[in-house]
Amino acid sequence: MNQIPHLSATFSTLFFAGSMLLSAGAFAQHGGPTDIDGSVWGVGLAAILESSPYRGVDDETKALPVVTFENRWVRVFGPGLEVKLGTVGDTALGLTATYSDNGFKASDSPFLSGMGERKNSAWLGLRGRHAFDWATMSSEISVDASDHSGGTKVRIGMERRFALGELGITPRLAATWIDREFTRYYYGVSTGEARPGRSAYSPDATVNTSAGVRLDYRLAPQQTLFLDLGVEVLGQQIRKSPLVDRRSVPEVRLGYLYRF
Repeated sequence: MNQIPHLSATFSTLFFAGSMLLSAGAFAQHGGPTDIDGSVWGVGLAAILESSPYRGVDDETKALPVVTFENRWVRVFGPGLEVKLGTVGDTALGLTATYSDNGFKASDSPFLSGMGERKNSAWLGLRGRHAFDWATMSSEISVDASDHSGGTKVRIGMERRFALGELGITPRLAATWIDREFTRYYYGVSTGEARPGRSAYSPDATVNTSAGVRLDYRLAPQQTLFLDLGVEVLGQQIRKSPLVDRRSVPEVRLGYLYRF
């Protein structure tokens, strides 16, 4: 079966891999997002399991290049960008721009036949990060800058990295509230799109939750192996959509990074 467009999927995975590596590497070693002297950048390769919640779209494993960059003022991760605004007290603030591949075409799966295209979106947001002694908390509000869905998302997360010699273990938890404009655009079914076995559906706002653990192992001062395992549990309003056939989406990423 056809997959969700490869270009958008590649952008999304590059974004996640880049942000994950920067978090595990530069942020953990330098103590905070605005404390970096000079520049930290790296290149690598990642094997990533891509999963979709949509009916009939198969999981796919890909090998992709990874490029990361961070300095005192900016953080670049794949197609994502964060401009650092400084700190308010102990909270670091940043403006973010990211890319999301929630979209689909009717040709991606027989179950989507007759559906109008849902386009992928670019998101602009404001992020805050606060490092407590026991964990790092983050929150972000973002809006669909491409205005395809007109949606808004609010994400709250926490993680903590435990160092065991050359091995780092970072468990994480997060919750993301998404408004009804987002859910109706990507998971709703209009009257004109309804078919036998696919009734019209107009979801409301919902909350996705996620949990995972990231492992990073330093092979040498500039070389790191990483493994990220996680799962995102879809909100009830998404799970009830006739376009969706799963309750959760797995996340698996394995790779190598060389930092310069």
